[in-house]
Amino acid sequence: MPEPILPAEAAAAAHKRRTGLVRLLHAGRHSLRGLADGWGEKAFRLEACLAAVLLPLACWLGQGDWVKTALLCATALLVLIVELLNSGIEAVVDRIGPEWHELSRRAKDMGSAAVLLSLLLCGGAFAAALFERMVRG
Repeated sequence: MPEPILPAEAAAAAHKRRTGLVRLLHAGRHSLRGLADGWGEKAFRLEACLAAVLLPLACWLGQGDWVKTALLCATALLVLIVELLNSGIEAVVDRIGPEWHELSRRAKDMGSAAVLLSLLLCGGAFAAALFERMVRG
């Protein structure tokens, strides 16, 4: 006798049957929900506000060089991307259980370290561009 299909399995099976525009619309809805969940995180909101300042600054620092502008914008957006991934890691670890475990600590700490590295990359790129702008005028 076949095993009964659980609700989660049925939903996953329905998702795999979707194709084309319908699949794209569903994926877009999930992405927007992920952004909304990210907005619920204080760190993400702070970094989004920072990006709102840095993106126009990138245009000014780029001095018409679209490659420099794009790279500066990419570093600012990378911080948001890494923060969303870190929040996802934390959510999965928290779902497993509230008890302390070394692997849970490592996962959360590595996610946090990734955010720190993305912030340092962004800060370094903007500092270098600002220095160049000030020196060259």
